[in-house]
Amino acid sequence: MPSEIKKVLILGSGGLRIGQAGEFDYSGSQAIKACKEEKIKTILVNPNIATVQTDAGMADEVYLQPLTVEVVTHILEKEKPDAILLGFGGQTALNLGLLLDETGVLAKHNVKVLGTSIVAIRQTEDRDIFKQELESIDVKTPQSFCATTVDDAEKAAQEMGFPVMVRSGFSLGGLGSGRVDTIQELRQRAQECFTISSQILIEEYLFGWQEFEYEIVRDQADNALTICNMENMDPMGIHTGESIVIAPAQTLTNSQHQHLRNIAIKVARHFGIIGECNIQFAVNPKDGDYRVIEVNARLSRSSALASKATGYPLAFVATKLALGFLLQDITNHVTKKTCAFFEPALDYVVVKIPRWDIQKLKRASRVIGTEMKSVGEVMSIGRSFPEALQKAVGMLNIGASCLSDYPYQLNDLKNEIEYPTDRRLFVLYQFFLRGGSVEEAQKLSQINSWFLGYMADIAQFELLLQEMQITDEMLRTAKQFGFSDRSLALISNQTESAIRTRRIAAGIVPVVKQIDTLAGEFSAETNYLYLTYHGTQHDIVAAKDHPILVLGSGPYSIGSSVEFDWCAVNTVRTLRAMGKRAVLINSNPETVSTDYDESDRLYFEQLTFERVQDIADIEKPEGIIVCVGGQIANNLAMPLAKAGYTILGTAAQDVDRAENRERFSALLNELGINQPPWLHVISIDSAKQFAKEWGYPVLVRPSYILSGTAMNVAYHEASLEDYLIQASRVSPEHPVVISKFILDAKELEIDGVADHGRVVIEAINEHIENAGIHSGDATLVLPPQNLYLETIRRTKKITQKIVKALNITGPFNIQYIAKNNDLQVIECNLRASRSFPFVSKVTNHNFIEIATKAMLGKNNTAHYKTLELDYVGVKAPQFSYQRLKGADPVAHIEMASTGEVACLGENLHDAFWRAWLSSEQAIVNKSMLVSIADPYKTKILPWLVNLEALGWRIYSTEGTHSFLFKNGVATYFVYKMSEKGEPNVQTIISQRKVDLIVNVPSHPVKNEQTHGYKIRRMAIDHHIALMTNPQTIQIMLKCLVDLKDAVLPVQTWREIVNGDNDPCL
Repeated sequence: MPSEIKKVLILGSGGLRIGQAGEFDYSGSQAIKACKEEKIKTILVNPNIATVQTDAGMADEVYLQPLTVEVVTHILEKEKPDAILLGFGGQTALNLGLLLDETGVLAKHNVKVLGTSIVAIRQTEDRDIFKQELESIDVKTPQSFCATTVDDAEKAAQEMGFPVMVRSGFSLGGLGSGRVDTIQELRQRAQECFTISSQILIEEYLFGWQEFEYEIVRDQADNALTICNMENMDPMGIHTGESIVIAPAQTLTNSQHQHLRNIAIKVARHFGIIGECNIQFAVNPKDGDYRVIEVNARLSRSSALASKATGYPLAFVATKLALGFLLQDITNHVTKKTCAFFEPALDYVVVKIPRWDIQKLKRASRVIGTEMKSVGEVMSIGRSFPEALQKAVGMLNIGASCLSDYPYQLNDLKNEIEYPTDRRLFVLYQFFLRGGSVEEAQKLSQINSWFLGYMADIAQFELLLQEMQITDEMLRTAKQFGFSDRSLALISNQTESAIRTRRIAAGIVPVVKQIDTLAGEFSAETNYLYLTYHGTQHDIVAAKDHPILVLGSGPYSIGSSVEFDWCAVNTVRTLRAMGKRAVLINSNPETVSTDYDESDRLYFEQLTFERVQDIADIEKPEGIIVCVGGQIANNLAMPLAKAGYTILGTAAQDVDRAENRERFSALLNELGINQPPWLHVISIDSAKQFAKEWGYPVLVRPSYILSGTAMNVAYHEASLEDYLIQASRVSPEHPVVISKFILDAKELEIDGVADHGRVVIEAINEHIENAGIHSGDATLVLPPQNLYLETIRRTKKITQKIVKALNITGPFNIQYIAKNNDLQVIECNLRASRSFPFVSKVTNHNFIEIATKAMLGKNNTAHYKTLELDYVGVKAPQFSYQRLKGADPVAHIEMASTGEVACLGENLHDAFWRAWLSSEQAIVNKSMLVSIADPYKTKILPWLVNLEALGWRIYSTEGTHSFLFKNGVATYFVYKMSEKGEPNVQTIISQRKVDLIVNVPSHPVKNEQTHGYKIRRMAIDHHIALMTNPQTIQIMLKCLVDLKDAVLPVQTWREIVNGDNDPCL
C-alpha cells in the first residue's frame, strides 16, 4: 500500500431514491472499515443522516453537508486529504467526482483518485466513448448512435428503424431510458433525457434477448476474477433493478459462461479497473450472440447483491485494492483461512425480487420497463429455484406469503404477461393455475422456459394439493417447493398453527445452512446462515448461552427505509458491547445489518411469524426485540407473545393498545387526553353519519400500518366509501377508525425512550408543514423554533401520562396536533420511528443505544439535553417522482418519499437551505413560475416583492398574475396549457426558462388532470425544482432572498454539536 496515503475523503450518495438506495450505506461503511484497518483517517461527506456510515465511531470526521462542488471544495481546502474514493456513493458520488476533476479542483488540491481512474470512469459513463473503446478491442455493443440534440436523435432513429432504445448518459437506474416506437415518442423522450444529461444514445432494441451480469475485481498487478454471475429472469427491456435476478446464472452452458467471463475480464483490463466493476450483457437465446450493454466502474446495487449472495465482501476488498493491495494480500474474512484471490463457489441458489410501492402514488403507472420504479428488494437463499423463489415472495411484505396466496384479484392475464407490471410474477402463476402453457407464457413474456417451467411445476403441485388429502410426504414436498404454512392452511382449509404442529410432529422442519463462499471446501468461522427444507442436518451447533434475537426491517419500501436498518444495527452493536450474543434476521441485501461481521449470527430469512418461530426454536433466545425493525417486526409482537416467546421491551399487550386504533382512542378517553372526535367504523352508514355530525373533512385510518398506508382524508361523502373499503383491505383483522380531520393545525411529534413507564429521554420535532402531510414526508425541525413554551410543557406532560399508562420500556413515538392553544394526540407508536437517527445525531445522544439498555434492564438516571441546543437540525424528504410517470407530486396523508437528508445550521433558515441543496434540487438562475390557489397568495407576497427587487424574473398564470400586479409585483404573464397563446406554461417549462416552480393546489387535490397537476408533472419530468406546500414555500423564499448567493461555511458534525464556532469558509 502506498505509504503516502494518510487521509482519504469518501463521497456518500445522499438521500435514498429509486435507483440509488441503501446499498451505498453498506458499501461506504465497508470502505470506512477497510481504511480504518490500515490506520487511514477517513473524512465522509454525506447529508443522509439516517445512515450507519454517518454514525460517530465510523468515519473520523463526518460532514452532513450538500454534495456539491462548492461544498466539497471547501472541505478539501480544510481537510487536505491525500486521496478521494469515488466508487462508494453511487452515481451521485461518481458524477460529483467527474465535476471536481473537470473544474480542476482535485488537481489544485493535489488529491489523488484511488482505484479506477477518472479517465476510465469517463470512458464507461460517456456512451459514445464507451462504444468506441469496446469496438477497439473487438467487443460487441448494441448498434447505436450518440446524439446531443433532438434532431440528431430523430435522424439516428430513422436510420436504424423503430423500435429503438433511448438511454441517457451519466445516469443511474435507467433514468430517462425507454423503448420508443414513433417519432413523436422519440422527441418527447429525447427532450426529457436532455434535461438530465448532455448526451443520449439511440440504440437497437434487443427484443427477447436475455440479460446477464458479471461482477469483476481486479488489482493493480492485473489479477482479475469473476466474483459472481447473475441472470435476470426478465428479458432485455426490463431494467435489472426491476427484474427478478438469480445467482448463479441457471440457463448458461459452461462454454457460454466461460465466453462471457473472458469478455468481462477483457473489458475490465482494457478500462484499467482497479477495485470492482459490474458488466451487463445481453445474450440472444437463439444463437448465443452477445452485446455488452454497460459497465459500472463503481460499487452498485448488483455489487451489494453479489456480495451478500456469495459472502464475498466486495466493497471491503474493492477498497483494499484501491489502496494498492493485491488480491493475494487480502484475507477472506468469511473463512479467515484463505485470501481474497479466489472465485466463490455456491452450493445454493439466490433469488432477488424487487419491492414496488407504485400503488401508493395516485396516477402512477404500474407498467415496468427500462427505467427503475422499485424502491427496494429482497434476497432469498434456497437449495432449489422453486424454494428460493417462493421464499423471496414471502419476504416482500405485500400480503403474499408465497405465490399461492397473493391477496389481490388478477384479470386480463395475457395482456399483463406481455406488457409487464409490478404484478407480472403473480400474473404468470395465476396463468399456470388456470391451465396456461409454458410455451404461450414464453411467447408472451420472452422469459426463458427454464424459469417458467419451474413456476408451472409449483402451480401444478398446488392443484394436486387442492384435489387430494395431504400426506406427510406431500407436506414435505410442499415445503421443499417453498409453500408457507399459511398457504397450505388456506389450501387445505386448516389453521396455520395446525399445519405447523403437524409438520413438526412428522419431523418436517428446516435445517440451517452456512454461506462459506467455498461450497464447504473450507470451514467458515462467520455465521452467515439460511434455512432450507433440502437437507437433513444443521451446519451449526447450538450455542450454550441464550442470545438476543433482533428482527430487522425487511425490504426498503416507502415508509421503511435505511432509518430502520440504522436502528437494527445500533441495537446489535449495543447488545454486543454489553456482552450479549446478538442474532439478527433480515432479508434485505442492500443493508449494513446483513453484513457478515455485524452480528454474531445472521439469518438471511423471512420476517414472518412462521420463519421467526423456526429460528427461535433453533436459537432458543433469551428474548426477542421487535421494536427496532419498523412495522414489519413490530406487527409480530402479539403473535410471538401468544406463542410463548419473550418479547423484550414494552409488553405485547401494551403494543396492541397503541397500534389498535380503537383501543388507543379509548385509552386517551380514559386518561382525559384530548384527541380529535373519532368512531370505530362498523359499517359504511355509521361512518357517513359520523361525518354528517362532525362535518367534513374526516380522516380514515386503518390499524397496524406504516407510512400512512390506506390513510385518506375524505372531503365529501363520494370519496368516503372508497377510502373505507381501501382501509378494510389493508387491515382486515384490525379496526378501522374515522376521526375529524383538523384543518390548518400544526403538527409535532416526540421521539423518546422510556423505562417501565418513566420517560428517560425525549426530543420534540416540529413539522414545518401543517397537519395533513405524513410525518415521513414532512420537513422536521429540532429543536422546535415556533412552539410556545406552554405547548412544549403540556406536550411533555401528556407524553409522560401516556408512557406511564402503557408502561413503556424502550423506544416510542407520539404525534400531536396543535391549533388555537388546543393540543391533541393523534398517534402513538411503541417502536423506534424513522426519525430516531435524526434526533440521535442532532442531540448527540444515541436513542437506540439508550433504548436497548433499557430493554435489557439497565437503570438510567442521566439527564439529557435535547431542547436547549445552540444549533438547529432540519430533516427534509427525498422524493423519487421522476421515476414514477404520472404520479402527482403533492405530499399528503399517505407517505410518498423514498429517503431523507438532514443538515445542521446556525438557525432554521441556514439548516433548511442546506437540506434543500442536499436533496439535489438546484436553482441556478433567478427565474421562477408561480401559480397559487387563492387562500395562500397573501402569505407569500412579501417574499416575492423582495425577490423581484433582487432581480428575479417571475412568471405567473392569470389569477396569480392579477393578484401580484395589484400588489405591486411585476410578473411575466403566461397562458395556461389549456389556453391558446404564447408565452405558454408548457413552453417556458419545456424550454427550461425557469429553475423553480411554485404551485400550491387547492384542497382537496382533484383526481382529474387539472391545470395545476399538469404544471407539477411537467416540472418533475423536466427536472425543475418544485414546491407545493405553503409553509415550506415561505421559508424557501426567505432562503432565496438571504442565502442563495451566500457562501456556505462548512463544519463537521462533531464541530457543530460540540460547539466549535470557527467554521471554514
